[in-house]
Amino acid sequence: MTDYSFVPPSSTTPKVDPAELPKWLIQEDDDYMVFDKPGWLVCHPSKDGPWSSLVGAVKEWKQMDVSHLVSRLDRETSGVILIAKHYDAASAAQTAMERRMVLKTYYALLKGELKEPVMVDQPLGPDETSQVVVKTAVREGPGTLPAATFFEPVLVRNGYTLARVQPHTGRKHQIRAHAFWLGLPVIGDKLYGGDDSLYMEFVAHGWTPRLGAALEMGRQALHAAKLEFRFPPRITRTFTAPLAPDMREFVVKKMGFSEAELDAALAA
Repeated sequence: MTDYSFVPPSSTTPKVDPAELPKWLIQEDDDYMVFDKPGWLVCHPSKDGPWSSLVGAVKEWKQMDVSHLVSRLDRETSGVILIAKHYDAASAAQTAMERRMVLKTYYALLKGELKEPVMVDQPLGPDETSQVVVKTAVREGPGTLPAATFFEPVLVRNGYTLARVQPHTGRKHQIRAHAFWLGLPVIGDKLYGGDDSLYMEFVAHGWTPRLGAALEMGRQALHAAKLEFRFPPRITRTFTAPLAPDMREFVVKKMGFSEAELDAALAA
């Protein structure tokens, strides 16, 4: 059994266990396959072979010549991934996304207490003050794009928030950058959870005791819970994935809620 709860060194890509992959399949029909991706698994094929990525592993498992990755997640983010089996299905899903006919819902664990729902409507662009070239920041001026993210508290206690999050635009690192701007960074976020030294340390040395103390989780606590596609003329398809086990464990152990309280809050 592949254990995705550990934190690999930054240079290591965990391999998919062929026995585990079928357990991640949520739904399948003639058009699509829907998977619940674990954290730390990359979506796209990598140089480390087909079993080092979700798409590569699926192609090997299903003996497919072609597959189309419709939705994407960062390596550390867990949750719903949609793979189209043929071009027409991929085109229909891509058209829905381009026309903003897709509703995405995430769960995020935030450092700090969010007391009420908030819409963050702030432009994002490259962080010109950071040593990390991939980092995004809220700022004005050239090179920025409009970005809007809705945050809603689900459970709040002990200096933490489990939030339901809906991005209304699709900018790079949007949820993480907007959470940081709110002063409520995503738990475990090496890039937006503190200063640049945390990210640089992870790249250079992998996981360290200092990172463990500063970040509290081995990965960014972000989970894609639902994708809702509205296909013309009036067809709606919804794909969901339950909250990841490591995030459930954090809510119970760090925030002090019972499993029953968590389930009730998620269902509300």
